[in-house]
Amino acid sequence: MRLLLINPNTSVDMTERMVATAGAVLAPDVDLVAVTAARGMPYIASRAEALVAGALTLEIIAEHQADADAVIIAAFGDPGLIAARELFDLPITGMAEAAILTACMLGQRFSIVTFSRTLTAWYEDAVALSGLQARCASIRVPDASFKSVATVQHELEDELVALIARVVEEDQADVVILGGAPLTGLAGRIADRVSVPLVDPLSAAVAQAELLARLKPRPARAGRFARPGPKPALGLTPALGAWIEHR
Repeated sequence: MRLLLINPNTSVDMTERMVATAGAVLAPDVDLVAVTAARGMPYIASRAEALVAGALTLEIIAEHQADADAVIIAAFGDPGLIAARELFDLPITGMAEAAILTACMLGQRFSIVTFSRTLTAWYEDAVALSGLQARCASIRVPDASFKSVATVQHELEDELVALIARVVEEDQADVVILGGAPLTGLAGRIADRVSVPLVDPLSAAVAQAELLARLKPRPARAGRFARPGPKPALGLTPALGAWIEHR
């Protein structure tokens, strides 16, 4: 089995951290192929940036789908997820959706703890897209600054642990999701320091992609996720243009 992991950010270091984290949940017969966006932003942090990243994600899937059994969109706001499911025939997971669904299997109410207030509106949209707002206890950010997204999980580790304790006590969260690709891998490091289950979104998305690939679902041929009919395309990448035109 081969899984395609797409980092819509341009940070190669972030992709390498994701691959290392994914290794802990991959079965021995699974090959993970990681692709980092060649254009865009080092780190997506707004709805506008997510829209750009979503288009780049579609390009990458079109180029690599022939060799993949499932796709992971490795950015917490899931840029391009719904469009990709409509356009392509293979299973596709996103970090936010996978984390939220996993959290709902571990407790009644979940909170998302992240590292920057600029992310919260986008993450609120991700919760709304899942239809699980009633089970979201809160989205919280520590009152502390950091120097770089590359090192934020180490810079704010103690602050995030303290915030999780507050979320459990004040918001009555049963499960906490560590939101944001820069926090990938942190859950395993701090699990023994908190009192509730933690969800690493990348691990959840990879595990669910592997499960869906093994289930071998048939692509939709009717309904909201049926592939659109052929349409002329101008100026797109060759692979994406050919797929849209059904060539």
